[in-house]
Amino acid sequence: MKTKILYFLLASGLLVSFSFDNLKPPAIQLKGTWQLVSATTIAKGKSVTTDYRKNERMIKIINDTHFAFLKHSLHTKKDSSNHFDAGGGGYTLKGNQYTEHLEYYADKNWEGKTFHFTVSLKNDTLIQKGVEKLEKENIDRVIIEKYIRLK
Repeated sequence: MKTKILYFLLASGLLVSFSFDNLKPPAIQLKGTWQLVSATTIAKGKSVTTDYRKNERMIKIINDTHFAFLKHSLHTKKDSSNHFDAGGGGYTLKGNQYTEHLEYYADKNWEGKTFHFTVSLKNDTLIQKGVEKLEKENIDRVIIEKYIRLK
């Protein structure tokens, strides 16, 4: 009788532990190359949305430890007047909390800054929402970026 109760308790414990493992949300897979589709900036109550498929192109590349972004205008002369923007650094991801540590950027005022985001992934669409705040530059805004995974 005691053996049957012990087996029952062990079996019940295994079932409960398996069911709790299934309740955990799957880890967000950020690794890859992402193209920015649109970005909404909200500053001082004003919201501006930019469609990045029309005049600019930006990609973000994320590997196991680092991210990098590259952006340029699509409709400029093929000379040095074409503005090119890039940056990158390390990142951390804990659940849906994604933090970028900007180590490289053309504007040195942004280097060394940390930016916190909440991310969500649905199929091949990544939504990244957070705050960019640089007191010296008088920048304090919410950004919401929508990316699609490139194959």
